[in-house]
Amino acid sequence: MSLSYSGQFEFLERANARLKLVVPATLLIIFVLLYLTFARFDEALLIMATLPFALTGGAWFLYLLGFNLSVATGVGFIALAGVSAEFGVIMLLYLKNAWAEREDLGDSTERGLVAAIREGAVQRVRPKAMTVAVIIAGLLPILLGSGTGSEVMSRIAAPMVGGMVTAPLLSLFVIPAAYRLMRRRHLQDEPNLPQGKVV
Repeated sequence: MSLSYSGQFEFLERANARLKLVVPATLLIIFVLLYLTFARFDEALLIMATLPFALTGGAWFLYLLGFNLSVATGVGFIALAGVSAEFGVIMLLYLKNAWAEREDLGDSTERGLVAAIREGAVQRVRPKAMTVAVIIAGLLPILLGSGTGSEVMSRIAAPMVGGMVTAPLLSLFVIPAAYRLMRRRHLQDEPNLPQGKVV
């Protein structure tokens, strides 16, 4: 006699085996594209290092909805990783452009770096808020739908909706701080200004 599981379980096992190949391959492709974009290993690594933090919103949202990890949620997390990487890339480009303008003006000090980071990050607040609002508005009907195939589609949309809370916050706060730490060691010393008399 022999006992074997078939049907949905067998399909799920095959799909999970494929995901074990697809997820690392996707992350590798994202890293290669980041490296080709920035031509710097440390900046590509910065975006990749922030991805797990961006995905925490999706994980918590799945927990709150009572969804288990499945092939559908795996697809949702892959899509969320792509959007999170895009958020990080655009933020980093704005920061680099603001810093390049400061350097062109001859302000390569710590104070200039902080001012460039503030300027670059502030420019991204409104576009990022609009992007997040559009993505959530597009995914909520899929998440809350009850038609044919809604069970699978809602599990794909759930990580994206949850991740749209943490991914923008991460790119607005963590990436600028990490960029400051990366650039700090290449700064010029600030000039010693004459001390004024205290009256």
